[in-house]
Amino acid sequence: MDAPLIVNLAAGRTSAHPRCASAIEFEPQDAPWPEIGLNIRVMQPGQPVCRYHEEGAQEDFLVLHGECIVILEGEEHPLKQWDLVHCPPGTEHVFVGAGEGPSAVLMLGYRPDEPIHYPVNELAARYDASVASPTDEPDVAYADWNEQPEEPAPNPWPLG
Repeated sequence: MDAPLIVNLAAGRTSAHPRCASAIEFEPQDAPWPEIGLNIRVMQPGQPVCRYHEEGAQEDFLVLHGECIVILEGEEHPLKQWDLVHCPPGTEHVFVGAGEGPSAVLMLGYRPDEPIHYPVNELAARYDASVASPTDEPDVAYADWNEQPEEPAPNPWPLG
């Protein structure tokens, strides 16, 4: 059984990758929560969070700081602090930093058993956020990103 947990965002474990947003994780590294994923992603302008994808479960996103865009079902939408994005199962999406400085998005979603699908999207490709060929394999979708591993990084919180 999981134990209750209290953690301050400034104490969250942070990792960074040169090609995508930094991640601030809440859950302990050795005990991931099985049902729900929860993290904050900090993006610089033009930096994607991940590859454009769709999942078999709903996800919700809240912009905590700054400006970003979401490419949602192939269309780009500008977002600002306190905007909420709800993605029902099967919604294609990716977030990309925008504006003059960093942005932060709280990401919450059910961890599905079914695979994630990575479709090709020309708009997402402008931000290095699209695969070259459709795939359901994360290792294939991120093969070029995995040449550089994610590294522990200083926690950037609070922003602003």
